[in-house]
Amino acid sequence: MTNYFHFKSLFVHLFIITICSCQQMDKNQVKSKEELAKEERQLDKNDTSGNTATIEKLSDCDVNLWKYVYDPERLQILDRCKVVTGTIEETNADEDGDQHMLLRLDKGQDDLLTERNMEKKEGNLVIEAVCINNISRKKALGACTGYVNHVELPKVGDHVKVTGSYVIDSHNGWAEIHPITKIEMQQ
Repeated sequence: MTNYFHFKSLFVHLFIITICSCQQMDKNQVKSKEELAKEERQLDKNDTSGNTATIEKLSDCDVNLWKYVYDPERLQILDRCKVVTGTIEETNADEDGDQHMLLRLDKGQDDLLTERNMEKKEGNLVIEAVCINNISRKKALGACTGYVNHVELPKVGDHVKVTGSYVIDSHNGWAEIHPITKIEMQQ
């Protein structure tokens, strides 16, 4: 029970910090500050009514990964925990230590793409596994201190299910799953 309340407290703290850093979000895509405060109060009540839908959904995503995201302020959260499926089109190591991949989404998920995904990423969703490679960008040094990512990286052509935070990279304007909590191979 103590672990549950520790997780809940950590989640609420990270959630509020992350949402407050969102500056350019469309009001229809993010919750208002009032809604966030209400959600925080709900979690803080130590609710024992059995209403655990939010906690269960978040249990699929590791909120602790946000501590290791390089320059997290640039990422505007649309969904704290999203699952997508598709085929890996490209994969390469980024200078900030992340593995940057392009995912051709399966049918029915095109609404997750922005105009910039269409223009700059050939209609693919960007997905990023943090702290999985050596860091060569000086500004990013220290971002991964104390963490080693054990996500199994897929190869080009692999069909996968990806779980992580669905965000807009405000520096580039494209949608991403970043950070990735898990990647599962699909048939």
